[in-house]
Amino acid sequence: MRYFVEFSYDGKAYHGWQRQPNAISVQQTLEEAMTTLLRSPVQLAGAGRTDTGVHARQLYAHFDLDSPLNTDEKVKRLNAFLPDDIAVRRIFQVNDKAHARFDALERTYEYWVVQQKDPFYRDWAYYVHLPLDVEAMNKAASLLLNHTNFECFSKSNTDVKTYVCRMKKASWKEDQSKLVFTITADRFLRNMVRAIVGTLLDVGLGKTTVENVNSIIKSKDRGEAGVSVPAKGLYLTKITYPKTLLDLNG
Repeated sequence: MRYFVEFSYDGKAYHGWQRQPNAISVQQTLEEAMTTLLRSPVQLAGAGRTDTGVHARQLYAHFDLDSPLNTDEKVKRLNAFLPDDIAVRRIFQVNDKAHARFDALERTYEYWVVQQKDPFYRDWAYYVHLPLDVEAMNKAASLLLNHTNFECFSKSNTDVKTYVCRMKKASWKEDQSKLVFTITADRFLRNMVRAIVGTLLDVGLGKTTVENVNSIIKSKDRGEAGVSVPAKGLYLTKITYPKTLLDLNG
């Protein structure tokens, strides 16, 4: 029997989602807690991979068991096993061919920027004290929707078969005490969102122009794009699946 687990986490204490040989990860922590609770080895296949220090408001993984679960009861007990920075929202059965990663249609990330020093955001947002031209940043962000090859924003020396990503949304919005960049696509390259944000901040700071963003993307050269902003401001916020598989959009 195959199950999906929906969960969230504060990534500050973890070296990303994926298991690491010499560092603690979210996957390892969650698998060990579930294995202890279910008294059976649990291997999770995640919907995506977040890097060291990146947070997730919503992430899914699937696992297989030979026997049925009382899912509501197990969620309560599992949360008691887990540290405070990881929370399981629900566990539910899916069809045996459902795949948390390959069946996902879209992923949405947010990146948080603050313009005033705030101790309550020190671990959860990137502080930029210089003035930003948000209108120019939004004009530059809209140009992303005209492209599909984002090699210039991919981490160098990564083993990927394609740099093609289909972008659906990319925009900045002022949200009370912070600036929030929201981006949605069918897939993302490693380090892609942080490199995009770094490039858009260069536009906002006047270090490059809106028009130059097109040239940066066409160059396919990571060296032409902006620096990667810190991981602490990045959040995986939503994963969308086909309604034929299950309704995860409620």
